[in-house]
Amino acid sequence: MSSSASSFGMAGGAGWRTRDVVVTAVIGASFGVVFWAWGNIAWPATAFLGPLQNLLYGPWLIPAVLGPLVVRRPGSGVFAEVVAASVSAVLGSQWGVIVLLYGVVQGLAGELPFLATRYRVFTWPVVVAAGVLASLSAWVLDWAFYYAGVDVATQLLVGALMAVSGVVIVAGGSLFLARALRDAGVLEGVDGRAGSAT
Repeated sequence: MSSSASSFGMAGGAGWRTRDVVVTAVIGASFGVVFWAWGNIAWPATAFLGPLQNLLYGPWLIPAVLGPLVVRRPGSGVFAEVVAASVSAVLGSQWGVIVLLYGVVQGLAGELPFLATRYRVFTWPVVVAAGVLASLSAWVLDWAFYYAGVDVATQLLVGALMAVSGVVIVAGGSLFLARALRDAGVLEGVDGRAGSAT
């Protein structure tokens, strides 16, 4: 991976433009459908994996990283993640409206590494940090709301597996999707369109 701070271009200022709002909303809405399918179809189907199922947690976290990676505006990760959570709730998430809280927390966690660089550095380490932080935020919420009675050793294993998912699926998937969108010309006029992280 390139270590150049310009691997995906530089931030174009903090102000949101109409195209930034539209692109972020489309990312969120599209992943809202993914969230719904992942939660209602794929997740129950992989329950037999036990704790290893958490290696597949990543799709719920991609908007938190893909938003800032593509749009490069403060709040883009939260916006994309909350839109995705809202769409999944409307479609019928098995977890109900609590997914909105997850959207806010995961979005904030995923944005922290980009915020730390003032939305100017989009290298592999920064994207990985965003994916891992988003994963760990979801892990904390899951522990608090659903698995408070599970032993600590199992919880730590789950957290480690979710962190791996944060690297492979969230960070890797976000970079792949950002590049694919750029190459398809979808990001014309959006900051994340330029450059490559490879």
